[in-house]
Amino acid sequence: MAMSSIARRKSTLLSKNLCSSTESLRYTLSLSSFSRYFSSGSDDNDVVVIGGGPGGYVAAIKAAQLGLKTTCIEKRGALGGTCLNVGCIPSKALLHSSHMYHEAKHAFASHGVKFSSVEVDLPAMMGQKDKAVANLTRGIEGLFKKNKVKYVKGYGKFVSPSEVSVDTLEGENTVVKGKHIIVATGSDVKSLPGVTIDEQKIVSSTGALALKEIPKRLVVIGAGYIGLEMGSVWGRLGSEVTVVEFASDIVPSMDGEVRKQFQRSLEKQGMKFKLKTKVVSVDTSGDGVKLTVEPSAGGEQTILEADVVLVSAGRVPFTSGLGLENLGVEMDKAGRILVNERFSTNVSGVYAIGDVIPGPMLAHKAEEDGVACVEFIAGKHGHVDYDLVPGVCYTHPEVASVGKTEEQVKTLGVEYRVGKFPFMANSRAKAIDNAEGLVKILAEKESDKILGVHIMAPNAGELIHEAVLALQYGASSEDIARTCHAHPTMSEALKEAAMATYDKAIHI
Repeated sequence: MAMSSIARRKSTLLSKNLCSSTESLRYTLSLSSFSRYFSSGSDDNDVVVIGGGPGGYVAAIKAAQLGLKTTCIEKRGALGGTCLNVGCIPSKALLHSSHMYHEAKHAFASHGVKFSSVEVDLPAMMGQKDKAVANLTRGIEGLFKKNKVKYVKGYGKFVSPSEVSVDTLEGENTVVKGKHIIVATGSDVKSLPGVTIDEQKIVSSTGALALKEIPKRLVVIGAGYIGLEMGSVWGRLGSEVTVVEFASDIVPSMDGEVRKQFQRSLEKQGMKFKLKTKVVSVDTSGDGVKLTVEPSAGGEQTILEADVVLVSAGRVPFTSGLGLENLGVEMDKAGRILVNERFSTNVSGVYAIGDVIPGPMLAHKAEEDGVACVEFIAGKHGHVDYDLVPGVCYTHPEVASVGKTEEQVKTLGVEYRVGKFPFMANSRAKAIDNAEGLVKILAEKESDKILGVHIMAPNAGELIHEAVLALQYGASSEDIARTCHAHPTMSEALKEAAMATYDKAIHI
């Protein structure tokens, strides 16, 4: 049955290739010979990438691997962008360290591991985080050297569609020329009216990753992935965490049923939620911070007191100061650069990928954009399926998903089946005393084709990729159910949920 799914996928890809537009065909033919199209004796680059984050550095490496002369410009002076330097990587380091402390304090004794006391060494914890970031950053520089990507440290700004003026970190200015220029400048923290981030009392995720001491009271504004992850870090270390969210639910993109279980789990861990609530004003004149809040629809105001406030209301594309308006590059009202299916803007030779274009602001999505973009530039076929980009919230338990939520399936009017399996019935989860969560699968009723998979579990971010692959190849729930899974493993819960979707599970 798995073979039939793969065959269907290959047939679909072949059909897509055969049905390419006339414009795409002309573009491909014009680039059919690299040796004729790309000059090797010129100082000009074939590809210039502005931004060295996950999208930018991956695009630069892939371009070089395809034989294109490539330069990457990065203003931070350290590659990896927000993700590696002040985002994904340091936050996961702190999530892991804080989880280890929490387990040592609350769970080790039940496993027969006892000691007289346990304490937090915050400088050591931060040092481990910083070491991981530094090693990974140097690793990317090593990949640049290996693949012969030129690295320019400085702030780049367009002076023409083929020229970027760079104010280098050394205080000089240079102009980098390129036939194809890719904007990969990522995103920045979304500000709130009347709330000034000073990275001391009122912090962004950047400041929350570098606090000098554990705040007694932490207020998080925004119940999205970043806010919940950082709230988890400091909550495990001893902070009283209150999350203020304007909407009626946490993580609105999450499947409703899973979201409710997730919120209950976080509340059991001590996290408090004030939903349908907005921040009216912030007072930092005293030792701490006083927030005036009221219902989102208006009403009686109350005061929340905190030592630190984390502003985590989302992110916005970083497109200002790049000279895009001088080129006439089209953008939408949210400041995102508009591109076609080849990542080309309306200005010939200028492309954009990652957080600066519409779509989920995720590092792995940006990487896929980067590879596909340079493949198009090189005359190849690039592809990104935005319906199959997995999302993960790295709390404990983690929550991961791919495809449609049940609410989305209902909106589409598709008849569907639901299969669920709790980790309380999974032997590995019970054996390690870590059995909170479930797997939920949605499949089309008639064809059994999987529409979406949602997992809440300690390692959901790893388990989800079997589901991503299944959806990528158009698999049915029966395809997963009839695939042998090792025992005892957490992944058996996915198999059992698939069995429950098309027929009946065994262990419930």
